Amino acid sequence: MLDALKVIIFGIVEGITEWLPISSTGHLILLEEFLKLGQGDAFFEMFEVVIQLGAILAVVVIYFHKLNPFSPKKTQKQKMMTIQIWIKVLIGCLPAGIIGILFNDVIDKYLYHWYVVAAMLIVYGILFIIVENYQKGKEPRVKKMSQLTLPMILIIGVFQMLAMIPGTSRSGATIVGALMLGVSRGLAAEYTFYLAIPVMFGASALKLIKFGLNYTGMQVFLLLLGTVVSFAVSIIAIKFLLQYIKNHDFKVFGYYRIVLGVIVFLYFGITALLA
Repeated sequence: MLDALKVIIFGIVEGITEWLPISSTGHLILLEEFLKLGQGDAFFEMFEVVIQLGAILAVVVIYFHKLNPFSPKKTQKQKMMTIQIWIKVLIGCLPAGIIGILFNDVIDKYLYHWYVVAAMLIVYGILFIIVENYQKGKEPRVKKMSQLTLPMILIIGVFQMLAMIPGTSRSGATIVGALMLGVSRGLAAEYTFYLAIPVMFGASALKLIKFGLNYTGMQVFLLLLGTVVSFAVSIIAIKFLLQYIKNHDFKVFGYYRIVLGVIVFLYFGITALLA
């Protein structure tokens, strides 16, 4: 059952890092160096996809009522506002969706390298600090979902598209983009969570089609275990982030990313030199 323990650790790391703007890829690539699942590379690639699904299900559960346009508890006006949210989410997902369909394999082949991950960790860490310093003391111009205009949505969508580069962090990129536009931290985080639903479901569907579902009973158990752990930890991570940003900025995540990026550079760089 050693693999089961490893799966639990991977699920915990995924659940935390998928929603905090610190790059799940950066953490998983390091963790994979020290915790090897004895199930083969193809299974591990599939495993990463499945635990992401567990993470996204947490968003669906937390915001189910708010995102459900058919809720009998909502007035007709509230239902229309919910539909408007979904329209803004789907528009925001267009850039990443188009590029993902066209270039998913190319990105995996040419950009999924440790030095790309490390560089993006550091670059976006610096961006977080710069943006927060620039916005310090300024009142956010956009505090409600209804205030997000079409150009803003598309710009944030482009930032989410850039997050397809490993190490960028999907939540980190979209939050940086939103903050640059004068969106409040709370709304930036919430909109980022919404954007994740179609994008991550779509990306996972592409991977599922690519890898198929031909697994042993033990492997199915490990996939389910990782999904459940990722889901439970994601619930905690999302609620923590929403509470944290009420009184704090994102700079601490920027500093953390820079430190992690340097660690990735040093570890894999030294390993490559000694190989």
